[in-house]
Amino acid sequence: MQFTKAVITVAGKNQRTLPLQSLVDRDGVTKTALAIIIGEALSAGIEEIGLVVAPGDQETFRVAAGAHAGRLRFIEQPAPLGYGHAVWCARDFVAGAPFLLLVGDHLYVSTAESGCARQLLEVARTADTAVSAVQATHESKLPFYGAVGGRRVPTHPGCYEVSDVLEKPTPTEAEQRLVVPGLRAGHYLCFFGMHALTPGVMEVLGEQVEVRGREGGIHLSTALNLLARRERYLAFEAQGRRYDIGARYGLLTAQLALALEGADREEVLSGLLELLAQRAR
Repeated sequence: MQFTKAVITVAGKNQRTLPLQSLVDRDGVTKTALAIIIGEALSAGIEEIGLVVAPGDQETFRVAAGAHAGRLRFIEQPAPLGYGHAVWCARDFVAGAPFLLLVGDHLYVSTAESGCARQLLEVARTADTAVSAVQATHESKLPFYGAVGGRRVPTHPGCYEVSDVLEKPTPTEAEQRLVVPGLRAGHYLCFFGMHALTPGVMEVLGEQVEVRGREGGIHLSTALNLLARRERYLAFEAQGRRYDIGARYGLLTAQLALALEGADREEVLSGLLELLAQRAR
C-alpha cells in the first residue's frame, strides 16, 4: 500500500480551539499545534491533507496552518455526529485509497530516528494492512481513549493482531476483553491518535451512517472493531509518546516534552531546576 493522503480531524467541540494553540517546536520555532501535526504528516511522505472542520472554521484553520496552508483541502462536517462521522466526511477526498488519520488535539515526540507517523506507515506498507498506533496506558486513563485487545505478531516486532476494539472501556470491560500478554499489570493498549487505514474502514463507516442517519454517535472505534472481523488489522507500539493537549495540563506537558527533545533542552532544564530550587527554599 502507498500512503499519499492524510486526514486530520479538527471539527469536534473540544478540538476547534486546541489546534490553534501555539507551542515552541523542537527546532525552537513557535508554531500552532495544527502546524506541528501537519509537519508530522508531511515528514512521513504525505502529499495531500484533508482537514475536517466545522462549518465556518475554514479561514481560522487556514491561518493556523501557516506555510502549510497550500497543502490543505478543507472538508466540512455539517453536523457533530461523532468522530467516525467526521472521518466518513472525508470519503470523497481519500477516493478509495489508503490514508493516514490524525487527530487535531494530539502531539507526538518520537524516540527513534523517524517520526511516529513515518514509523506507522512503514509498518502498514510492510504488513499490507490497516494499522493503528497504540501506547501502553494505565487503566486510570481508560475513560479518555479507545483501546484494543489482541496477541503479539512474532514476525512484526511491536505489533499485535487486533481481536477487539472498545471505546473508552471501563476497567472491568478492559480486564475481560483487552488483556494483552506481556503488558504490565493494569496497563492496556490505548489508541495513540494516529491510524493507517484501508478503504474498508470507509465502507464500515458508511454502513453505520446509513443505519444511524442523523442520530449521531458514529464512532471510529466501533467501525474498527467491525473491520477487525472483516480483514487483518494490526496495532503497533510506536517508538515515541503521544500528548493529548486537551487533557488537564496536557498543553504544558506537551510543551515540556517538545522542549526537552529540542535545541533549547539545556536552557529549559536550567529554568526548571531554578524553579524547583526556589520552591524548595
